Amino acid sequence: MIGHIEGQLLEVYDNVILVTVGGVGYELEVTHNVLATLPGRGKGLRLFTHFVVREELQQLFGFASRAERDLFRVLIRASGMGPKLAVAMLSVLSPADLAAAVQNGDADALIRVPGIGRKKAERLLLELKGKLPASLEPAPLQRTGSDGRAQTEAEGALVSLGYRPAEAARLVQSVRAEGDSAEALVRAALRQAARQAEAAP
Repeated sequence: MIGHIEGQLLEVYDNVILVTVGGVGYELEVTHNVLATLPGRGKGLRLFTHFVVREELQQLFGFASRAERDLFRVLIRASGMGPKLAVAMLSVLSPADLAAAVQNGDADALIRVPGIGRKKAERLLLELKGKLPASLEPAPLQRTGSDGRAQTEAEGALVSLGYRPAEAARLVQSVRAEGDSAEALVRAALRQAARQAEAAP
């Protein structure tokens, strides 16, 4: 088993990178998170890896963190989830976002991944429940009563509008005093997001 790769970045094409180690070039398929944090060509890098061996193919996958690699290993054990689809999921959802989606039963978050429809998302949520690495299991939500329901519904509405679950939760938390209904919270959260976008450099 190859646990990590440490060498120099040689080439990048699509979601595959070529890393040279001791004169040997290793091709790794990587997530978008890795692509977004790559150094310049010829610079050093270190990635956690998972080696997949099949009868007709050998593939090496690279990950920016141990958490991302460990979550990949959980995903590929789920029914109907091959390595390519697992990489696609981790390219759309961070480990924290995926953990939150599993905890909250948020199928809408999963169907943003190309190749995953609603039925498959719902099945995956059931299959992954309780199987995430301990370091990724979020603390149980402590929401109760109508306020808690309104916040949950508002977060779901924001996710359906394209926000990541973690970002939706953060926005709703920041405006929770501005309304007692899901609709009011969504409006306030969208105003807050617009203000933050205007203030960004």
